[in-house]
Amino acid sequence: MKLHIVARGKIGRGPEADLIERYARRLTWPFAVTELPDSGGKQPPIPPGTVIIAMDETGEQLTSAAFARKIEHWRDTGTRELRFLIGAADGLTAEERASASLFIAFGKATWPHMLARAMLVEQLYRATSIIAGHPYHREG
Repeated sequence: MKLHIVARGKIGRGPEADLIERYARRLTWPFAVTELPDSGGKQPPIPPGTVIIAMDETGEQLTSAAFARKIEHWRDTGTRELRFLIGAADGLTAEERASASLFIAFGKATWPHMLARAMLVEQLYRATSIIAGHPYHREG
């Protein structure tokens, strides 16, 4: 199953880009990041078997273990791609929101969209580590 982040805004160079690179290199699952302009631009075509998850401060708050269980369930039920949407500074468009099956939040705080991207890649690495039984995640 492919993990795909579609994010608005160019990350450029900086600490957030370094974090994304660090965790992306650790992922053993197929992974891609598609950057769109802050406004306009279209998502890449959505292949059959894709589940769209929107990152939004009003979304469901999951523990890392619960996030891993959701990903494992999608993988085990034939999902081909998990597509995570991250909006620009003003959030997601109405069209992007309407396409999502699930909204997820990293707490009630508002996070800068570039930092949210780094946090998401780390959580994807953590989730895939939990699924694989790797000791990276320490609970409790």
